Amino acid sequence: MSTDETTPAGAPVTAPAPAPEARRARGGEPLLQVENLGKHFPVTAGLLRRQVAAVKAVDGVSFSVRKGETLGLVGESGCGKSTTGRMVMRLLDPSFGKITFEGQDITTMSQGRLRPLRRDLQMIFQDPYSSLNPRKTVGALVGAPFRLQKVQTENGVKKAVQEILELVGLNPEHYNRYPHEFSGGQRQRIGIARTLALKPKLIVADEPVSALDVSVQAQVVNLLEDLQDELDLTYVVIAHDLSVVRHISDRVAVMYLGKIVEVADRNDLYERPMHPYTNALLSAVPVPDPSDRGDRQRIRLQGDVPSPLDPPPACRFHTRCWKAQDICKQVEPPLVELSPGHEAACHFPENTTVSATDEVARAAVALAPGTTVVDEPQAEV
Repeated sequence: MSTDETTPAGAPVTAPAPAPEARRARGGEPLLQVENLGKHFPVTAGLLRRQVAAVKAVDGVSFSVRKGETLGLVGESGCGKSTTGRMVMRLLDPSFGKITFEGQDITTMSQGRLRPLRRDLQMIFQDPYSSLNPRKTVGALVGAPFRLQKVQTENGVKKAVQEILELVGLNPEHYNRYPHEFSGGQRQRIGIARTLALKPKLIVADEPVSALDVSVQAQVVNLLEDLQDELDLTYVVIAHDLSVVRHISDRVAVMYLGKIVEVADRNDLYERPMHPYTNALLSAVPVPDPSDRGDRQRIRLQGDVPSPLDPPPACRFHTRCWKAQDICKQVEPPLVELSPGHEAACHFPENTTVSATDEVARAAVALAPGTTVVDEPQAEV
């Protein structure tokens, strides 16, 4: 398997300065805190519908989002990104773990007590076709949050809805139209308008631009950024397009098979990926100008993603990783900080020093005493 050139063991690496947005976000207070969050869907069989297995869609995810920050959540299909977002919104009940919003534990909060918090927690759904009621007009859809939360507006609900429609690039005259009269991109704009109606504090955006034409994706991303500055919003952006994630995010978390394998500031992650899976993802990002590609080679992962019904033991990426060794099959690597603000869960990370690799090994041994760890990694497979 062909791989990118990595920093030789022992060679120090100077981390690039974080973006201004990332430096600003570091000083903010945590608005959302997720600790060891998991969701296992039961699999039943037989006449009595007894549980025989469980789909481990999300299995122990931890992260925090500071006020005014944008956290990008990336990974291939089926890794648990959307399930994580829905649990944060409490649209799905977690199997275990803890969700804290503004210092308040909302993990097991009843729907009645959650209703007032819905004003501060909103979600942009991936599918604009199924997220909008086809029997209601645009005015009724976007104006529903005002009526449900009993929010009074200065000039009436209709005027407020028309202003929001204009803000997201739609004609205010569309107030009386139905969703079927719009294109997919326009429907997504309606969904964004509905989300912004009550000026929430946290927005979980599940593939917010995947349904839009390429020509208008940048406009919507820039709109979300402008609204963030104007309304002091905080985003958790779930996406496949790594270019969009780099543009809009302050920090990026990479997921694989229900686990977070790397978290870092956007520039640090894109310039110095430490986890092999992150390196493989970034190698697939197309570069339009051939002169800018340099010696970069595409990393082609062998095999398919394992089933979440029976994920591999220890490191879940070891079945497809070209650097995997025996310890990767025996001890799960913890998510540890290898450089300031840069965390990775790998026994043999890339673009780092030997001391950082030893730190991962020591942390792994602390979790599983009695495991033998080799001092020097063997040659890559």
